[in-house]
Amino acid sequence: MKNSLLLSIVLASAANFGQAAGAVESVAGIAVPADVRQLAQAAVGTRDNQGLAFAVVDKKSARVFIYGDNGRLQGASPVLLGLARGDESVPGVGERKMSDIRPEERTTPAGRFVSEPGINLQGEDIVWVDYDAAVSMHRVRTNNRAERRLERLASTDAEEHRISYGCINVPAPFYDIHVKPVFGKARGLIYVLPEGRPAREYFKFLPTD
Repeated sequence: MKNSLLLSIVLASAANFGQAAGAVESVAGIAVPADVRQLAQAAVGTRDNQGLAFAVVDKKSARVFIYGDNGRLQGASPVLLGLARGDESVPGVGERKMSDIRPEERTTPAGRFVSEPGINLQGEDIVWVDYDAAVSMHRVRTNNRAERRLERLASTDAEEHRISYGCINVPAPFYDIHVKPVFGKARGLIYVLPEGRPAREYFKFLPTD
């Protein structure tokens, strides 16, 4: 079951290099929400992405969409997100032990982040999203079976994807195929759409209409 689940997730993240940013409606069965398409188009159109590859994380659908530096959609995948709803990190949360972070404080912050490659304390390669808040994008970890992380990734219920301390968990094959080659070698941009506030509060380059 585990192998078939991973295979289905990889297939669902297949690239579609032939479409312009924001133009495609879906990637191998994963629908691209209108908010994601609009942000991708605006990021490239206003050059907010500075010619860098970027990712758009949609917390409402619990999906990530990867774009090349030319603004072309390369892949999409389900993700796991912070347990708690909210668009801001608790001040100083990145300096605290994980055991000291209360459930209501485990948020994935919204905003525009300059990513950078990193290594965690276990020697695992990760992509830092917000270093100060200790938020990264990394391969899903399955050592705690009770958390059912692979099953959560496969669920169509976005609520099932809320489990992490704030980090963005992606399937390991998707990380190795799409995330590591792009964001694991150089800086990029990670746009995390808010779930409780208007997107333009975080992304001033979005159109007002």
